[in-house]
Amino acid sequence: MSKEIQTPQQEQESLERVIHQVLDEAKKQGATSAEAALGIESGLSVTARMGEVETLEYHHDKGVGITVYIGQSKGSSSTSDFSEAAIKEAVSAASGIARYTAEDKWSGLADKDDLAWEYQDLDLCHPWSVDAEQAVAMAIECEDAARTFDYRISNSEGATLSSHRGLHFYGNSHGFVGHYPSTRHSLSVSVIGQDGGNMQRDYWYTVARDHGEMDSAESVGKKAAERTIARINAKRLSTRKVPVLFSPEMASSLVGHYLRAIRGSSLYRKTTFLLDSIDEQIFPSWLNISERPHIHGALGSAPYDNEGVKTTDRELVEQGVIKSYLLDSYAARRLGMHTTGHAGGIHNLVLSHGDKDLQALLKEMDTGLFVTELMGQGVNGVTGDYSRGAAGFWVEKGIIQFPVEEITIAGNLKEMFKQIVAVGNDVDKRRNIQTGSILIENMTLAGE
Repeated sequence: MSKEIQTPQQEQESLERVIHQVLDEAKKQGATSAEAALGIESGLSVTARMGEVETLEYHHDKGVGITVYIGQSKGSSSTSDFSEAAIKEAVSAASGIARYTAEDKWSGLADKDDLAWEYQDLDLCHPWSVDAEQAVAMAIECEDAARTFDYRISNSEGATLSSHRGLHFYGNSHGFVGHYPSTRHSLSVSVIGQDGGNMQRDYWYTVARDHGEMDSAESVGKKAAERTIARINAKRLSTRKVPVLFSPEMASSLVGHYLRAIRGSSLYRKTTFLLDSIDEQIFPSWLNISERPHIHGALGSAPYDNEGVKTTDRELVEQGVIKSYLLDSYAARRLGMHTTGHAGGIHNLVLSHGDKDLQALLKEMDTGLFVTELMGQGVNGVTGDYSRGAAGFWVEKGIIQFPVEEITIAGNLKEMFKQIVAVGNDVDKRRNIQTGSILIENMTLAGE
């Protein structure tokens, strides 16, 4: 007998019942409080390489994570089986852990008054009825556009199209249950270029919640090939001190290092170079960093964080001055502060920028290094010391001269932040951190 297909409303009601079942069972088993996060995701992913289908995957995943508190002792478990027996067993496992775990006076649910009891629809769900045949055709079109761009494109690592839809629930014993649907569609390709004995690879991608906002398959392929060809016959440089311009894709990693430094866990563990830095100026006075969680349709938008705490517009940096840390409820209690709604991370971080595009920033830099790839994890969160492998282009008189590779750039993040000269208007909106190119006045370049 075939299984009855649920309507979206019926599916929502069914999953909400699972949340309530978890919370009720936790109470029956002696938990003083509990929370549950449930996710269900389905999608299609196809990879084509050298004009042929390499992989084709459909998936349908589900799971619920359960956390129970007995007093201030905590236990967690998870299950992908939503049957009554499986839920009872998972709650029992979490409760058993909690009974053998030492009390932590800072643990517990987020405060009831901080929860997102009311929230708006952020337009995050745009299902795409792409079938396997259409997905394969788009991936092949993308790869073909890259492979035929230039005779020096010699090989391909393939093009991948993915389309995913998810439904997310969170509930706790304060009586809060929230949910929202979301989609994410992407297309990427990576190709290899060769000229004589020199070989290089590069890639490009497009991603959006609404497939209609994705770049065309042809343009993604051409961009990947263009980037690959530009890197052929890269050179090394001698050691020197130079200005460094980070492309938008690499600039977001700089901002990421800053965010890790003001994260609650780094602060209460005292493993950050920005300890006790509220109201300290560490960026130029013209720079602002804002969080905008409620941009409709944006990739980083969310009505609440992983604890159900409502997300809000927030100024993290104003006129170069740190105005907020990133705190979940646990970190906030340990620091004697208040949650900022950042359990699980940030939501649409936006850097202020001027009206200069990439070409204008290259001209302003005059002579220096334009970084388009970073390698390694050479960042010390305690001291702020920064040292990473890099590749990109050498620039003279504002004009790109030749590609470079096998070099290292180094500095200290605190000094690097102060030496930000400009942020470009070439903002990359494919990430949770939205920034243009970032020009830093001076760094050490180590080469031959």
